[in-house]
Amino acid sequence: MKVDILAFAAHPDDIEISCAATICKQVASGQKVAIVDLTRGELGTRGTAETRKQEAEASSRIMGIHDRVNLGFRDGFFTHDEYHTLRIVEMIRKYQPDIVLCNSPTDRHPDHGRAGKLVVEACFYSGLSKVETILDGETQKAWRPKVCYQYIQDYYLKPDFVVDVTGYEQQKIRAMKAFKTQFYDPGSKEPVTPIAREDFFDFMLGRMKEMGRPIGAAYGEGFVAPRAIGVDRLDVLI
Repeated sequence: MKVDILAFAAHPDDIEISCAATICKQVASGQKVAIVDLTRGELGTRGTAETRKQEAEASSRIMGIHDRVNLGFRDGFFTHDEYHTLRIVEMIRKYQPDIVLCNSPTDRHPDHGRAGKLVVEACFYSGLSKVETILDGETQKAWRPKVCYQYIQDYYLKPDFVVDVTGYEQQKIRAMKAFKTQFYDPGSKEPVTPIAREDFFDFMLGRMKEMGRPIGAAYGEGFVAPRAIGVDRLDVLI
């Protein structure tokens, strides 16, 4: 299945928190989007790996994405090595995206920065024909995405660009709320985490307003680019 955008996440719900509105907007425009979660989020304070799986499926339906898979890396302890890099290369070659999205280069959770670096490097290696991968018994062809962008997560980073997501902010919140065990639930007896506070959804809307304001939009989602962004003409930046 070839997709336009392939979004990687260290944990189920990283995408929803960071760039779900952008994904919803791209899907609404007719683009195909797939998500690859690297871990099952089994170390999360709230919920279980199984509930996270069910919640990810519900969120995927809300966003309208075309496919979602989980690589089952060890939450908290996956490493930056050949095995994990090649598993990501397999996914890039399977979906042949033009655009790859991945975790922030630095963040509160150590998995985020490590996952981001893995994906950025895998995008390069995926384009090398001498890097051999076999998926489902077939040798894969080399494929390098045109661009790779990293979404901004818990820590504020100055974005290299911002997507105007006005009109998709509530769909993002609904996708987040699909992760019922992870976010605020007045009936929950589980420990309160930074993202399970009652005011966290207000913070999310505030973050989107913060990103949108400099570009004259009501809501925005910011991204950073590992390398310079090239354009054909100045007017495409208007």
